[in-house]
Amino acid sequence: MIRLVSESFDPGAELNRFSRGRTVTGAVVSFLGLARGESGQAVALELEAYPGFTESEIAAFVDAAIDRFGLQDAAVIHRVGPIPPGEPIVLVLTAAPHRREAFEGCDCLMDYLKSRAPLWKKEHGADGSRWVEPTARDLSDIERWA
Repeated sequence: MIRLVSESFDPGAELNRFSRGRTVTGAVVSFLGLARGESGQAVALELEAYPGFTESEIAAFVDAAIDRFGLQDAAVIHRVGPIPPGEPIVLVLTAAPHRREAFEGCDCLMDYLKSRAPLWKKEHGADGSRWVEPTARDLSDIERWA
């Protein structure tokens, strides 16, 4: 399941829904990313995506992660539009027979979302707005999975 949403979502409810009825799953791993005000400077983040295209690109990467790590399932919920500090930006969920696969799949998916997913992030602050590019660490993190 891949969802781009413009409104805040309830991470606990999403985790419960994802986990429900998994009688042969040994592990569910989740990652929740929150919008933060960089040193009190950011008033809001804004994420842009191309509807349809962005979901299909993320879905292709999710399918590859499911195959690579032997996941039973994975889900990504990602905000678009303006996001105030403290609100959820992204929730990545993975299910696998064992914890290692679930952790690695979740980590790899998050690295992809931070560095390669077709999403564009703009930070708005008191001094104006600026586009945010992946950091050197983001790019190094995704290379671990090459």
